[in-house]
Formats: sequence, C-alpha cells, structure tokens
Amino acid sequence: MQTVAIVIHLMIVATLIATVLLQKSEGGGLGVGGGAGFMSSRGTANLLTRTTAVLAFGFFLTSLFLSWYASYDRKPSSIIGATPASQSQPAGGAAPVAPPTSGGILDSLKKADEQQQNQPPPAGPQAPRSQ
Repeated sequence: MQTVAIVIHLMIVATLIATVLLQKSEGGGLGVGGGAGFMSSRGTANLLTRTTAVLAFGFFLTSLFLSWYASYDRKPSSIIGATPASQSQPAGGAAPVAPPTSGGILDSLKKADEQQQNQPPPAGPQAPRSQ
C-alpha cells in the first residue's frame, strides 16, 4: 500500500514540476519568457494554471496520506517501567559488582559527594583527575 502511494506521489511530483516549468515567465528575471511561441495563447495559460492547482492539491493529499500511514502502527513508548536490556557477563573470572544494599543510586551518589567534600583542600593548583 505504501509503495503504491509513494509511486503515485512521485508521478504527481514529476508532473507538477513539468507543468510549472511549461508556464510562461511573468517576471522576466533572466530576460527570457517573452515573444510568441508554444505557450503564447491565453487559454493554454489557464489550462496550465488549473492543472498546477489540481496537481498541487494531489501532492498535498498524498503527502498527508503518507505521513498518516507512516504513523499508523506507531505505538507510544515510555522509558518508565521498562525492563533494562540483559547484559552479558564479562569474559574471565571477574566478579560482578554488587549493587548497594541500602538505598538506591541517589543515596550512593550522596555518599560519594559527602566523601568528596570531606577531603582536605589541595595545597596549590592541580590538574583535574579522572574518577
């Protein structure tokens, strides 16, 4: 279904580009567009204007349909309450680190912050250390 809609959308786009390029230039920005030629009659200009409007409407509708169809099966997801992905054990005989028994991650961060504040201030300027 989506492939058919995309093909129709691309055909409308190509036809819309062609009809816009066939229209007579009214600004004369590059010095071309005047003179008698293929697109000089008033009826042809009206036909191209109406064709452009119809194709623009079709482009708008197919764009809306494709955006709706792309989000049709999308379900909202939440990171709250989601189970974490399983982690593989490291190779070798390394023992896993046990989580803190009292409190959660905020308590362990608070303890680390208190330990950092209890350290004596440095005697002079020092380079930052990685933790």
